[in-house]
Amino acid sequence: MSLPAQSLTEVSVLPVTDVLAWIVVAVFVAGVGANYLDHDMIARRLTAGAWGLFAVFWLLLIHQFAVVHRSIVETVLVAVAVPMCLYVGWTLLGGRDSLFVLSRAVALMGLIYLPFQTVAPVRAFLIETVARQTVWTLDVVGLGEGMRLVEDPATGSSLRNTFYFPATGRATRLVFACTGIGSMAIFGGLVGAVRAPLRRKAAGLSVSLSIIWVLNVARNAFIAAANGYQWFDHPALEGPVMTIFGLSDPTRVSFYVADRIISQGLALFALLAIAWLVSRWLPELLAVAEDLLYLLTGDEIRLRPPATAADGGDPGA
Repeated sequence: MSLPAQSLTEVSVLPVTDVLAWIVVAVFVAGVGANYLDHDMIARRLTAGAWGLFAVFWLLLIHQFAVVHRSIVETVLVAVAVPMCLYVGWTLLGGRDSLFVLSRAVALMGLIYLPFQTVAPVRAFLIETVARQTVWTLDVVGLGEGMRLVEDPATGSSLRNTFYFPATGRATRLVFACTGIGSMAIFGGLVGAVRAPLRRKAAGLSVSLSIIWVLNVARNAFIAAANGYQWFDHPALEGPVMTIFGLSDPTRVSFYVADRIISQGLALFALLAIAWLVSRWLPELLAVAEDLLYLLTGDEIRLRPPATAADGGDPGA
């Protein structure tokens, strides 16, 4: 058995970032509360401060994604997130109150995500549930023959979250980040942040979470099989991939191609497609997209239908 097993998306997070994450969410929630009570200046200052702390949070994670995780996609996103968070805070402080919607979304995302991450029994249940469903998926498509779901002795964990393929001796460990809870928290936060009829919000949330869950399990199965059967063990890929990711073991190439290149690249397009689909039920979400486009381009670009846009600058208030 090839151990330590390849982790699908594991990131070694510094302890300080766990504490900082709770602080960031707490300040965001305080800003949301001040905004709800119509204390505009206090709300702007608190929320702008939260965005500044959020920038520090992402700054501390750059080393983890770039050096520990060796993820090009995630490193670029995190690096871009640092100045963007600072710019959002500055723009909000300057009076663009529509950004309170995005700020509320971030607060809700944190409140959804952090309990799953920090409560050990809940985290373990989620990981093992996704692992079992991944095994079922591999069996259904005929790729699970001989594969076993085992504990990973390299970590000393009692979690049955490691896919071991006896034919090649390769193993892939499924960790918390592989559960899809991060993406689901994003859509939960966005849907919860806007003002819309409960029926439409429930429909949008149900559709987005269902699609994310299915795609995430399929993604896990693809990575596990690609690593387990060494699908991308090819001389043409070995040299470039080992150079780009700083690998010394050629048997790790299949994992990095499947996870860091193919899966992470497609995940961005999948999330954008899901967001577009959910906006069919909740056009109010397009207000957030308009703010993001403004931050990126400096121009006001209207995406919402006229009836929705006419409701005001902050449809989520």
